[in-house]
Amino acid sequence: MSEMIAFCGLNCTQCPSFLATLNDDDRAREQTAAFYAKKFGMTVKPEDVNCDGCKSDSGRLFAYCRSCKIRQCSMDKKLDNCASCREQPCDKLQAFHLFAPEAKAFFDRLLEEKR
Repeated sequence: MSEMIAFCGLNCTQCPSFLATLNDDDRAREQTAAFYAKKFGMTVKPEDVNCDGCKSDSGRLFAYCRSCKIRQCSMDKKLDNCASCREQPCDKLQAFHLFAPEAKAFFDRLLEEKR
């Protein structure tokens, strides 16, 4: 499976929500819901752990991804990712990268590819 990098730099193909959906794995959905509850204090039902990735237009997006301001901004600007934005790094992206340093690492790779 090739990588699917979200607008912010997250690798959707490593996301437990994406993997549970891809494999149609109810046990993985339960484990993912428990992980999000423990790590982030999110209340997520296992049946709501369905996501085809940030850039998908299938309608199946994890709740956080559906409401993500970075995703919405990139879509409004019709960008492939935030590395293509003339206004980056914006406050939203910088704050997210502090929260998710793995996304920052992929994002930096996207920037290198643009050069």
